[in-house]
Amino acid sequence: MEDDDIPDTMQHDMPHEVPHEVPDTSDGGAPQLRPQSLMLAFFGNHVLEEGDLCVYSGSIIDVLGRVGVGEQAVRSTLTRMVSRGLLRRQREGRKMYFGLTEQATRVLRDGRTRIWREGAVNDDWDGDWTLLGFSLPESRQRERHDLRSRLAWSGFGALYSGLWIAPGKVDVAPVVAELGLTAHVKIFHASADEATDIGLMIRDTWDLESVAARYVSFDKRWTAHLNAGPGEDPIGTRLRLVSEWLWTIRADPRLPSRHLPPDWPARPAQDTFRQVARQTETPAHHEARHLLQTTALR
Repeated sequence: MEDDDIPDTMQHDMPHEVPHEVPDTSDGGAPQLRPQSLMLAFFGNHVLEEGDLCVYSGSIIDVLGRVGVGEQAVRSTLTRMVSRGLLRRQREGRKMYFGLTEQATRVLRDGRTRIWREGAVNDDWDGDWTLLGFSLPESRQRERHDLRSRLAWSGFGALYSGLWIAPGKVDVAPVVAELGLTAHVKIFHASADEATDIGLMIRDTWDLESVAARYVSFDKRWTAHLNAGPGEDPIGTRLRLVSEWLWTIRADPRLPSRHLPPDWPARPAQDTFRQVARQTETPAHHEARHLLQTTALR
């Protein structure tokens, strides 16, 4: 990921994943995922749950090669992720191994929660909203841009230019503090008055058409795969699956389902994702145990 998963403000610090990737093609083709997105998905699939583990660079090159990432791109991505504090390297004889840092572990655990626990469908909304207001002078344009980038990743939309809103009670104060903007921001948790047309507000605040298109495209691609069976490369298939699903849900703030169109495509897309995930889980992990060369992280 050239810098696709990292908000601008974090590219010289520590990232959370953010949607800066190439858009999906209009004919329903797969999004053009960048190497770092795939690398993070690889470590999330095969390292996160294994404890303190490092993977040999040759194994990583093998797996990412299965999804179209060349050796040089893998090596440069590993180097870049080490420099950003996402990975740590460890030499064993003549071989170089790579493991997760604490910061990368937090990023991947956040992603795991978003994928497997929260899901793409919000049926449990309790009527609460988080509102964030800010005022920054024109001379602090860069900081405004950084704040908006982080708010969008956290599920916020711009209700007005300096007032952003997200469904539910979002703990956004740490994000604001990390940017050094606490003195310039006010955060509230509130419910809407009966006079507010929530459905209209949602349509005016978020680009529902774009979010829906991602789900429709994902569902079309992976339903076809599901009907074709698990295939001969479960480890590569699962890597593409998880990476593409993350790309799909990144743009979705998990708006309350009762205020979305009745044919909202998140639910069928999520069902398809989970079916393919179940189909590939055991064979992918079995293959990984035989394929990946690993060592304990020191």
